[in-house]
Amino acid sequence: MAGMPLIGVSTYLETGARWGVWELEAALLPAGYPRLVQRAGGLAVMLPPDAPEHASATVARLDGLVIAGGPDVEPARYGAERDPRTGPPARARDTWELALIEAALSTGVPLLGVCRGMQLLNVALGGTLVQHIEGHAEAVGVFGGHPVTPVPGTLYAGVVPEEVFVPTYHHQAVDRLGTGLVPSAHAADGTVEALELPSGRGWVLGVQWHPEMGEDVRVMAALVNAAASD
Repeated sequence: MAGMPLIGVSTYLETGARWGVWELEAALLPAGYPRLVQRAGGLAVMLPPDAPEHASATVARLDGLVIAGGPDVEPARYGAERDPRTGPPARARDTWELALIEAALSTGVPLLGVCRGMQLLNVALGGTLVQHIEGHAEAVGVFGGHPVTPVPGTLYAGVVPEEVFVPTYHHQAVDRLGTGLVPSAHAADGTVEALELPSGRGWVLGVQWHPEMGEDVRVMAALVNAAASD
């Protein structure tokens, strides 16, 4: 157990969560995330929103970091006006996760962004988002799916070299890429489905889909292997 990498996963902070006789504020994480970390050979730890000044100390205790999916990033974070179809802001989570991303990038801790996490990585590096696209969610609360094609020569293509069908649920997407980021997979409609920092900048990857909702463990296993080797 001592040799298994410790992988932190950011969480939701929700009001009105219900279990048993209780209805309280709760730090939540869909069970697919820790299960995927565990299947990939890592130890999962939940990271509820905290003060941003605690991000560096938090990341220093981790071997790898996952920024999980969740609500829309507040458009003000990338200098845009809010589209009526954009969801309500999650300011505490935005602040905390941006601080976690900054800490991971500055220290070289391997980083994986999932859906919102990929979008937030792009925003953290100065990129922007498209606030609404069609065709990447089956229905409200229902995951869809579509194929994604890797870009040859990228980190992602080295992990998953073939076109794969992935679970997807998002209505926003990457627009202008953040500084240093390169696309590493696309959907058939041209949507950026994965992005990364080039070799030599550490292990940094974002995927727009939800690997925790599927059976393919390769992306998470690559993060865990990178965390084990650091």
